[in-house]
Amino acid sequence: MDRKRIWGWYFFDWASQPFHTLLVTFIFGPYFVSVAQTSFLAAGANADVARSDAQGLWSLGLLVSGLIIGFGAPILGAFADTTGRRMPWIAGFSLMYVAGAAALWWVLPDGGNLTFALMAFGLGFIGAEYALIFTNAQLPRLGPRDEIGRLSGSGFAFGYLGGLVSLILTLVFLVEQPNGLTVAGLSPIFGLDPAAREGTRAIGPFVALWFAAFMVPYFLWVREDPGLPATASFSAAFASLGRSVAALRVRRSLAAYLGGSMLYRDALNGLYGFGGTYATLVLGWEIARVGVFGIVSVISAAAFSFLGGRLDRRLGPKPVIVGCILSLSAVCALILSMTPTSIMGRAVAPGSPLPDALFMLCGVLIGGLGGTLQAASRSLMVRHADPDRPTEAFGLYGLSGRATAFLAPMLIGAVTVATDSVRLGIAPLILLFLLGLVLLFWVKPDGDRAVQ
Repeated sequence: MDRKRIWGWYFFDWASQPFHTLLVTFIFGPYFVSVAQTSFLAAGANADVARSDAQGLWSLGLLVSGLIIGFGAPILGAFADTTGRRMPWIAGFSLMYVAGAAALWWVLPDGGNLTFALMAFGLGFIGAEYALIFTNAQLPRLGPRDEIGRLSGSGFAFGYLGGLVSLILTLVFLVEQPNGLTVAGLSPIFGLDPAAREGTRAIGPFVALWFAAFMVPYFLWVREDPGLPATASFSAAFASLGRSVAALRVRRSLAAYLGGSMLYRDALNGLYGFGGTYATLVLGWEIARVGVFGIVSVISAAAFSFLGGRLDRRLGPKPVIVGCILSLSAVCALILSMTPTSIMGRAVAPGSPLPDALFMLCGVLIGGLGGTLQAASRSLMVRHADPDRPTEAFGLYGLSGRATAFLAPMLIGAVTVATDSVRLGIAPLILLFLLGLVLLFWVKPDGDRAVQ
């Protein structure tokens, strides 16, 4: 195996993970809903409606971005396979990532440009997810098949480590608390104004610069796979994609896997997309505290992903996936049962630290099990992918992960608005996890790529 190429591939995860860690989950997401909530309160909404409307608006942003990602992914993947060139696509989507993340600086705390905020976030999110499809497709050629699970898990672990380092840096030097200081007791660097939330708003440009800097090893050490076609044709791409979709009729295992992963990955993305906002809206956590919660989650994600990769190599990815889904379903049920004053229907003393402590534990499990689930899912997809058309296969994988991307945000938003309860809005995720688990019954542990 080419170790330099492997490390270059790992660096994509290191470079891109802060978008998910800082922007989707722990910093920008909670900042957005807090700004939206304040805006709705100022417009005359009561507290419950303001909270539910803020989560509903965030749901809408994730919904629209997810649909664009899902329906574009397989077409782009098939086209890249007909050209044999992936690096120009990765470079182009990297520019989208950087532009979208950097633009979040202009999301002001008065809530006057919430639509712009969602558009900028969506641009960066789409770039990140499309680039991921193309880098995932490079995984099958990084090493022998029995090493793919370990490489996938190690890549996710390295990425989560990057997310952890970036999160610590932003909490120490940028994100202001209500007292105007960071968690380290410092004023935000570069003279950023805490009153204008400039420390928190600087997270977007920080993520953009981080990505640009750490993609350098990737572009230096990773090259196009040799022996792939050199011609480009959209007609050939659509024909190839059509054959892959038609082949699902006889590839029962792949069809079941795409359907099952479509549901359980949507549920996992729902947890990631709404975990930080839940802590902000239900438990009343400040963004800096949500960031500390993120540190704990990301540490567990890195550790679990590394260990999960070893478990994948020993048992195969399917048992790992099943165990993660069952455990995450139980975590969702625990979150659903929690309020600041009760746990599983039993009252706790006012001011008790128990709800916060249990939610912190949930963060550990969501981070750790979620990282392991993603790594094992990528590994199982490799076992189903045609080695000659890996990008197309991961395009279908991207489609399955995003084709129902509207489900989790839509269901969470609908239940939240219908009940005026952010807490009850989490309930649909349990159903999505369990439905995905049912479809895994028809998935072969070693894949079915030989069936064509």
